[in-house]
Amino acid sequence: MKRSAYNQLLEWKNDKDRKPLVIQGARQVGKTYLVNEFGRKVYKNYIYLNFEQDSNLESIFNHSLNPLEIVENIGLYLGQKITSDETLVFFDEIQVSPRVLSSLKYFQEQTPEFHIIAAGSLLGVSIGKESGFPVGKVNFMTIYPMSFNEYLIAMGEDLLVDKLEKIKSPDPLAEAIHQKLMNYFKMYLYLGGMPEVIQNYINEQDIVKARRIQNDILQSYHRDFSKYADKKQAIKISEFWHSIPRQLAKENKKFKYGEIKKNARASMFDQTVEWLSKAGLITVVYNVPTPKMPLSAFADYSKFKIFFHDVGLLAAELNVSSELILLENRIISEFKGAFIENFVAQELKSYGNNSLFYWTSKSEAEIDFIISDSAKIYPLEVKSGMNRNIKSLRSYADKYSPDRIFRLSPRNLIQSDDFINIPLYACKLLKNFI
Repeated sequence: MKRSAYNQLLEWKNDKDRKPLVIQGARQVGKTYLVNEFGRKVYKNYIYLNFEQDSNLESIFNHSLNPLEIVENIGLYLGQKITSDETLVFFDEIQVSPRVLSSLKYFQEQTPEFHIIAAGSLLGVSIGKESGFPVGKVNFMTIYPMSFNEYLIAMGEDLLVDKLEKIKSPDPLAEAIHQKLMNYFKMYLYLGGMPEVIQNYINEQDIVKARRIQNDILQSYHRDFSKYADKKQAIKISEFWHSIPRQLAKENKKFKYGEIKKNARASMFDQTVEWLSKAGLITVVYNVPTPKMPLSAFADYSKFKIFFHDVGLLAAELNVSSELILLENRIISEFKGAFIENFVAQELKSYGNNSLFYWTSKSEAEIDFIISDSAKIYPLEVKSGMNRNIKSLRSYADKYSPDRIFRLSPRNLIQSDDFINIPLYACKLLKNFI
């Protein structure tokens, strides 16, 4: 399946200042598949080493971190000579071997001619603990679940994606095209963006099996909680994780520690938020009471909303049926737009918005997301239904006078003065209009 990150890998390969590349991302978002495709298609020689599957590999790094010795020993172990010319070496699942991570510093300093990629499912957590991390000696890339546009391409709808990406003005799409895209969007809320789920659905058209795969992925996350955290912390992570869908299903989506269990406090779970965030499993959206640049400097980090990294896994965790997803009115009334906001947070993150914020006023007006370019700030409201009310947007506009105000909703593209409505499936268009 085509991934937009593939082009980032090509840019990395051709960069004269290339450093070893560290790829992060949650388990099963497609890191290994992507690098395998890249290595086999772009390089003459491709070396794949999985440190979780083959425990013998770790011993190669125990004696020395000299990169030439490491490469020679890998070659001897595999029975092939490894040269720097047109060869990619991929260290996968390196979270189980901290010395492999440390070796990247010496590859950069002593043998920059080698093309080295390293990845790991809980690498963000490992990096946070590893004192010998090669700061400044590596390039980073984060892989997210497949975006809606990537999902469309996987479904064979390249022409639809090409059409969406060429839109430069908010003129309505033909209604038949709009409805076709909305139908794909509703199914995406059920399937989500995990590559294995999407590929299986394409092959078998079986939503029951797709849900089974989602549940398997969720189970693998629970195993990771125990494997990569101590027993006490693993219990907290599990409790916190299970509370997220319940809290998203409420009208007020501000995260409350008291909803996890009785008498729970922030001090009990602050490390848990960090762990899940570094593992790539959650997106935290912080409150900004006064939207000024830079937003991060004016955020209230004691108030936040938390979303799953994948909307399909949220549906699986809540055990939502496909019928409920596809019957638009039911999904709106029963889950208060939880899936829609989660989808938008997921899309914004995949398109480069690493830090997300929302705004509330004392009069309880709320803007779901505050987005910015290099100099300006814009309000973005998310609507799961056809309601035309933009009271909160107008309240924000009266206070801060932004150039434009935006709404994402099931409605078609439309502009009225400073207001632009963007269909939910076209979240990526925001960058064209700000």
